[in-house]
Amino acid sequence: MRRFSLALVLACIGYTAQAPLASAEVPCGGDFASFVQGLEAEAVAQGHDPAVTARFFDGVLLEQKVLAADRRQGVFQMDFTSFARRLISNDRLSKGRQMASRYAQIFDRIEEEFGVSRGVLLAFWAFETDYGGFQGDFNTLNALVTLAHDCRRPELFRPQIFSALSLYEHGDFDPDTTTGAWAGEIGQVQMLPRDILENGVDGDGDGHVRLKTSAPDALMSGAKMLQSLGWHAGEPWLQEVTVPGDLDFSITGTQDKRPSSEWAQMGVRPREGALADLPASLILPQGKGGPAFLAYPNFHVYFEWNQSFTYVLTAAYFATRLEGAPVFDAGTPVPGLSGEQMKDLQSKLAARGYDVGGIDGILGVGTRAAVRDMQGKLGMPVDGWPTVELLSKL
Repeated sequence: MRRFSLALVLACIGYTAQAPLASAEVPCGGDFASFVQGLEAEAVAQGHDPAVTARFFDGVLLEQKVLAADRRQGVFQMDFTSFARRLISNDRLSKGRQMASRYAQIFDRIEEEFGVSRGVLLAFWAFETDYGGFQGDFNTLNALVTLAHDCRRPELFRPQIFSALSLYEHGDFDPDTTTGAWAGEIGQVQMLPRDILENGVDGDGDGHVRLKTSAPDALMSGAKMLQSLGWHAGEPWLQEVTVPGDLDFSITGTQDKRPSSEWAQMGVRPREGALADLPASLILPQGKGGPAFLAYPNFHVYFEWNQSFTYVLTAAYFATRLEGAPVFDAGTPVPGLSGEQMKDLQSKLAARGYDVGGIDGILGVGTRAAVRDMQGKLGMPVDGWPTVELLSKL
């Protein structure tokens, strides 16, 4: 989850934050009404007006459907090729190009002010809300308070509640009517309240930052957020390549960065254009037989937006498609594992002391790292792609 310093933005909207008092904090879990009372006390301790705070929290509810959505993310069990084909349709490509034309002046401003290429924002816009068509119907305050009360990841969601309160004080959040995704994201590019405070931009000049109804506000705010996360202006983020069969696959993966000239010396070739003169990681999302990409420094900024490897790679690839790249070569990867087989693999890896980030059937960063290490120990190609052969050897 993203972390920002809010001092400047809060000063601009007339709110001076104070350090939260430890005595005002109430732990997660337990009685929900007592938890909400603790949040109110903490907000007042931070300097929020007691009457405004009371109105903000009045009627907040614990929603079981939010918890159910948090635990139901099976789509990320899909492999990259399946996930990409599911999300990238001809309709989304066509509509993306239409939106690029309709908001050409906004994208020109974005590229000039923030250095973020239009394809990047178009891809996020498409995947997050289908270009604003469906932004989620969960009550945002209920979602944030429910997830903060839940003891799985309270530290991620609790600060968002107080950011939403600051937006409420500024007239840009309504605890009764503001809706969005189950995890508390709001608007056409799905930003959390703290992100909006830090990076909200009034793109249409109406004096407010309204990411639900204003595409200029949403796109400009998303671009500013990417810039704040470290986006390098004018640099690429992802490029499809071909890889020789005799490559040392142990040097692939997001953690290994090498000059593109070094990759070229090893026989890595771009499918189109030329390699950028930048450090890059060689990514093989489905192992040595599947698609291959060089990931440049900007690619790693994507993980500050979303931490799912499959989502990040698909969004980054779709951005290149929107800017003219060809359909990727899916290759002939060795079949991967089913969701249950992946859980079995994670259990076996965890039993051997690896941190796989949970037995959830999702091939995340921790599981990939464990797979790579185990492949090396077993004398298999170290490409991070779990197979039935690996599972059987364990």
